[in-house]
Amino acid sequence: MYVDFHTHGKLAKYLPFSTEYTDWLLNEAKCAGLDAICLTEHFNTQQFELLYRYIATQGTCQGDAYVFDGLKIFPGMETDIAEGGHVLSIGPMEAILELNHRLEPYKAKGAFLPAEELMELFAEYPVLVGAGHPFREEGHIPELPPKVLKRFDFLDMNGKDIALDRQRTEKLTYALGERLHRPVVAGSDTHQAVQYGCIRTRFEKEFDTISELRQEMEAGRYTICVHPEAAFKVKTAGFLKRSLKEIHALGGDYVSVLLRQNGESPAVLKAKGQME
Repeated sequence: MYVDFHTHGKLAKYLPFSTEYTDWLLNEAKCAGLDAICLTEHFNTQQFELLYRYIATQGTCQGDAYVFDGLKIFPGMETDIAEGGHVLSIGPMEAILELNHRLEPYKAKGAFLPAEELMELFAEYPVLVGAGHPFREEGHIPELPPKVLKRFDFLDMNGKDIALDRQRTEKLTYALGERLHRPVVAGSDTHQAVQYGCIRTRFEKEFDTISELRQEMEAGRYTICVHPEAAFKVKTAGFLKRSLKEIHALGGDYVSVLLRQNGESPAVLKAKGQME
């Protein structure tokens, strides 16, 4: 079972939620060979709840996951901390939605919660907590006090960082995992589908609950797979993301441009029966 622990359902935080764009992402994740993703959207993205309610209503509930055409989606969130850095959380849908609501006062830059306070909040819910890309520039997760670091359940071996400097990222992330006695799993950190598959985690068995995910992760019954062209996939995704954001900034419809076939929008094609 191939799992991506760090993904996004939108192109950018400030852009409105698009069902067409999210549907495209989920379809591309499956096409990239993934069996499951953890949807760890930024906690302060526009329309966070709308995105997750869409997943809950359109997907088929299976354990703690929601299934879209065979792809399992585990709800999650990526939260900024005051010290600098990002914390991942993965858990049942209602837990993630309630946590996001409680974090409402802390969504603006300068108002982020300190890591210890965030960990106290997460401890009230049945969620897995991960250190997102712990060695990325401007992040300070490795410098947190030991009592805070020990509250992480896993570390994120991040696809973007692997693409930039694989040797450094693997060396530092695995060393921190060994020091904390915590598992290291893989996340692509994609906002744009070309990046899916640059790195993924292969588990030995299938599962669809957070408790099973924790059990398999802590038992170490998995391997991390890095795509031989990971750097190219990440670089290409970055170019496309910037181009789509520029289309939006200029007043265009980036979703329609991305998904257009034969010069017609996805909505028109769907009406004509040319899209599934």
